Amino acid sequence: MIFTILVLISLIVWLGLLAQPWLPWLLRERFVADEADAAAADLSDVTVLIPARDEADSLAQTLTALARQGPGLSVIVIDDNSSDGTAEIARAAALERLSVIQGRPLPEGWTGKLWALEQARTRVTTTRVLLLDADIRIAPGTIAGLKTKAIVDDRQMVSLMAQLRMISLAERLLIPAFIYFFKLLYPFALSNTGSPYVAAAAGGCVLIDRAMLDRIGGFGALADAVIDDCTLARCVRRAGGRTWVGVTHAAVSLRGYDDFDGIHAMVARSAYSQLRYSPWLLAGCTVVMALMFWAPPLALLFGDPLARGLALAAWGGMVVSYMPTLTYYGLSRLWALALPLIGTIYLAMTWSSALRYWRGVRTAWRGRAYRRS
Repeated sequence: MIFTILVLISLIVWLGLLAQPWLPWLLRERFVADEADAAAADLSDVTVLIPARDEADSLAQTLTALARQGPGLSVIVIDDNSSDGTAEIARAAALERLSVIQGRPLPEGWTGKLWALEQARTRVTTTRVLLLDADIRIAPGTIAGLKTKAIVDDRQMVSLMAQLRMISLAERLLIPAFIYFFKLLYPFALSNTGSPYVAAAAGGCVLIDRAMLDRIGGFGALADAVIDDCTLARCVRRAGGRTWVGVTHAAVSLRGYDDFDGIHAMVARSAYSQLRYSPWLLAGCTVVMALMFWAPPLALLFGDPLARGLALAAWGGMVVSYMPTLTYYGLSRLWALALPLIGTIYLAMTWSSALRYWRGVRTAWRGRAYRRS
């Protein structure tokens, strides 16, 4: 009887997710770059800011891709105290309007990325700013397309969820789910319509009006934010701006995760902050994920015929919800059958993030640990 009740709740949750009017499990918010736009583009009103800390492996590809975006583009690379020759690689890039600045020591109350961006922001003279991670390669026409999107849709900030690498076993198992869970937590459709409850963004590739950036007080307005992209979107919205976020194949992350440790580090650095460092929200998250991902397989193993039938229906809803993500990124749909395992791993990484916080470390990334205040 207990399995029947639990799996019935699980089924209701999955059907509720599928039936939500904003359909967070679908990838309807898409951006496509047109290479022809690059040839006709005038990018003299755009400055790209690239914070780079030990990015020697990927920065050259990122800058080469920028050289194909169109004429007039300005680029500022902020070397955030790298130890691997990042600055030298940046200076060797074939970009006409490239500046490489040495970042100053990190002050108290700032995260490294945001402090690097703030140092570069004071040098910007163009009307638009593109915030680009040092490990993201963008296709020709991406910046021109983002400009058009911002102008036509009257958006002060547009951002793209970069396509993450999905080659290794760990990546194929967990990386599509990272995007899937992010869209469930921050429904793009709600955010893009200006919902007061959701402000979503993807920090790897963001085009923002400089006037809006100045209006919110620069990056000082979110100096110590762990989830800096969504925090920036929230600041823009509070200042009266409009935002848009979508998925794309035009922005590709060059960073690979060959094992589970790398993915764990990426997820754990922000997982508990998404729950506002609340033990109650963590407990609630644990209960909900247990119902969603554990009840169906347990009912199949130990339940009566009714429980097994409900479990198959719940697992079916689970699989259907994950199919669009796998399809968009060209992966086998059979990975959807592994969602109970995937959900369990993500729950464990969330608990790992919470345990680190309780030990006094709010987050850690790129060789830096940020202590709790």
